[in-house]
Amino acid sequence: MTTHSDLLTLLDVSDRLIMDPVHGGIPLFAHEVRIIDHPWFQRLRFICQNDILSYVFPGATHSRFLHSIGTAHVGGRLFLGLMETSLDRARHQTSLPDQGELTRAIAYLYRVVRLACLLHDCGHSSFSHQFERTPSLRRWLDLPDVRQYVQGNIPHPVDPDGAIEHEHFSLAIASHLCSETGVERDGIVPGDVLSLMDKSEIRPSSRFREATEVLWPVLTLSDRSTADPDKLARVLSGIVSSEMDADRADYLMRDGFHASVTVGGFNLDHLAKNLYIGWEPESGWLGIAVSRKGLGALEDFVYSRYQMYRKVYGHKTSIGFDWLLRQAIEEVLQEPACRDEVRAALTDLEAYCQLTDNYFWEAFRRHARTRPNSFCAMMMRRQRLQHVLTLQNGGSQFTDVRTDLAREYGVPPSRIIFCSLPIRFTRINAGFDLIKYGHRNQFKSRGRTGYQPLVQASDFFQKFEDRQLTHFYLLPEEAPDPLL
Repeated sequence: MTTHSDLLTLLDVSDRLIMDPVHGGIPLFAHEVRIIDHPWFQRLRFICQNDILSYVFPGATHSRFLHSIGTAHVGGRLFLGLMETSLDRARHQTSLPDQGELTRAIAYLYRVVRLACLLHDCGHSSFSHQFERTPSLRRWLDLPDVRQYVQGNIPHPVDPDGAIEHEHFSLAIASHLCSETGVERDGIVPGDVLSLMDKSEIRPSSRFREATEVLWPVLTLSDRSTADPDKLARVLSGIVSSEMDADRADYLMRDGFHASVTVGGFNLDHLAKNLYIGWEPESGWLGIAVSRKGLGALEDFVYSRYQMYRKVYGHKTSIGFDWLLRQAIEEVLQEPACRDEVRAALTDLEAYCQLTDNYFWEAFRRHARTRPNSFCAMMMRRQRLQHVLTLQNGGSQFTDVRTDLAREYGVPPSRIIFCSLPIRFTRINAGFDLIKYGHRNQFKSRGRTGYQPLVQASDFFQKFEDRQLTHFYLLPEEAPDPLL
């Protein structure tokens, strides 16, 4: 039986070792080191993973730099877990391909998955999601010249009706990094990496197709002539982005570690060991299957995310600071120099990659020097909003609640602000088919594994409902009127 360490030896991940406080030693390929050492990737050191969560949980100062490396590591572990379990199952039911051919196929897909995970966040700008939510930026991202520039730097077509998001900049920067660092010299087709990052546009290369044909009998126990590279690419893209992806797995572990909270928790090793590629020839379904032993670990994963949103990301003080941060960003974007610089950066990747958290912290500091009652000044002195009420699933009554609170506190309604955070439990429902429960079906020939939706295998995924947390705050008397 090929073990995890055996596969790592065969795949030769040995160029560099990064010590990570969450995962321990993370081995890296030479091409990954070249990308990590590029200035456009190094900038992620200066972008906090959780914006200003450290204002509430002081330890949460970690960056998107190490999160991205951790995501590549977790993505590789999930991929190897899928391959190891699938190989072990196939060994008892079919003859395996030539060892060298098999190793080359696994090695190629392993490198592609890791690289897609490594680059998944490379397009984030200053303060990540809060920056994207400011009105000025949303307005600029919708301008024709920005859309045209982004499209010109991405090999895949951009949805003409969709909004430009940081994911588009991730694709543009990833394309540039793959080209400039020469990953093709290492046998990697950049288009395969981008396809896993942008699942709306799957275009497997001939190299990816060859690897799929070799692995198809192992993964599906069927003839390689039926191989479907598009389906396999969509399954592997689920490691990059899905309900159970490497991104979520790393940030749940990392954010919990740095915030020093113990809500939720899941066993990544146990989960990875109990996943494999599932195949239903009758329906044509190809996806990730979780075994009976791994079902509990998957439930823990989903519940951990839910709890982190309830207890950490949705913390009343944190949400209030997020609102203040957006106001402060909008304040400095009203200044001509900052406005022109940020606007120009949206059509210049080199300039875009100069936008880090530090850029705005310095802008806040300059603004606060001459405007001591501004939102920027409140941010610099960590002046939090007075929390007055929290509602769960309040529907459309927020305006009425604000009016009542304004009357209670004797202030105009504009001085009562509210922020809502949707807390989704899971998208795993009756129609969810990326992951299914694999069980031994005694009524099929040779006791072949059958698959069923997760909601049929466990009632856990329907135990909790999505909810919306809405926090109400009272603005300080000296604070300016809201800009948003």
